[in-house]
Amino acid sequence: MAGTIPVHTTTSCPSKSFENPLPKLLQTPSGLALLELQGTINLPAYDIEDDDTAHDQEHSGHMQQTSIGRLIFPEYDAQNPDNLKWTKRVYLYRLTGEVKKLPKAFAVIRRRKTTATSTDDHDVSMEGQESETQDEVEIVEIVKWKILFSTRPEPVGALAAGP
Repeated sequence: MAGTIPVHTTTSCPSKSFENPLPKLLQTPSGLALLELQGTINLPAYDIEDDDTAHDQEHSGHMQQTSIGRLIFPEYDAQNPDNLKWTKRVYLYRLTGEVKKLPKAFAVIRRRKTTATSTDDHDVSMEGQESETQDEVEIVEIVKWKILFSTRPEPVGALAAGP
């Protein structure tokens, strides 16, 4: 028998407004965007001694963040939204990409915190048995565009220029 999980739209609005640095085409209410890179991002390995700390951070909701570059829009012109070329700089390398419309939009979902309800409010399955699962998910965002970097990185900076 297949299980079901209720899906809800987001009911909570962000408590504080923030200035979204993405161009208007990519802006979404939560500030999420899809970035597609060709290749692998090699992140630094964490210390084995810090394993307990990392495990505690993971369960407390705080994850260690590692900067992997800076996304810049040097030629973005709000008056000309047809220009869809972007640049990403990762340390001494530059990647040039472009904005692509996804063939199908997709939803970003997250587990929803369930509230305790009385037994009268519990879901009842088709056989008349009370639903055992309390898992619910909510739609955080609908993503329709992605930034695609499909070319190889170009070296930039003083070290890349050579002698």
